Amino acid sequence: MNDVEGAAKLQSTTIAGFYSYELRISDRAYFRPGFRASYIRRDIGFFENLIFANQIDETNPFGPTLPSTDLPGFGEPVNMLSLSFGGLFFTENFWFGIAADHVNTPNQSFLDGVSRLPAKYSVHTGYRIALASGGYRRDFTHMTRQRYIVPTLNYKRQGPFEQLDLGAYLYSEPLMIGLWYRGLPYRPIENQLNRDALVVMVGVNLPSGMNVGYSFDYTVSQLGMQSGGAHEISVSFLLADKNKSKLRSRDTILPCPKF
Repeated sequence: MNDVEGAAKLQSTTIAGFYSYELRISDRAYFRPGFRASYIRRDIGFFENLIFANQIDETNPFGPTLPSTDLPGFGEPVNMLSLSFGGLFFTENFWFGIAADHVNTPNQSFLDGVSRLPAKYSVHTGYRIALASGGYRRDFTHMTRQRYIVPTLNYKRQGPFEQLDLGAYLYSEPLMIGLWYRGLPYRPIENQLNRDALVVMVGVNLPSGMNVGYSFDYTVSQLGMQSGGAHEISVSFLLADKNKSKLRSRDTILPCPKF
């Protein structure tokens, strides 16, 4: 993954490898531990356009610049190894997971110093509440359309920063709508409510196996809608295994959202 941020052109390139394993606890309960190792390279694009005073050769001011010693090491790319762990326990209607990123707190400083990348911890959980079944599907399965509501929670913390997403989504096959609140109402900042945004999501599951979703973040902080909010479109495909004669129950048990 490659990402470029802001006018300073802070460029981050990440190459990661994942490994997970599924443990069967009972007939309807599973646990999936996981591990990720990431190589991260960061570079500041604007440094090449800066010239410090001690880089100018007094005998040839318009000639080649000299190496700078004002900020030792500044401008050189930073290479980091980040290690992450996590686990997810789930049943047919419930899931609970925890994750820890950057547990080795790699040094991210562009200078000849130490600036550790803080570890990030997250907790996510949800429960699927079944509703009355809908009409029959338009296929030969003779199965009714699924209907359920799923309240969810996602909490993240990195250093002094925290974020809480709390909400629910309603699924009535093949349509889904959801509403979430992002903020920390229990921790005000300077006597002001710590709130960020309301998130609205809509999606549809197509018979072809394609899932399409759209979400909009409506800013409710003091920044207001001057920021324009945030739009996101997601598209995913579910590819069937042609070599599998029948679908195992554990392949469809995970109740997490598909969008």
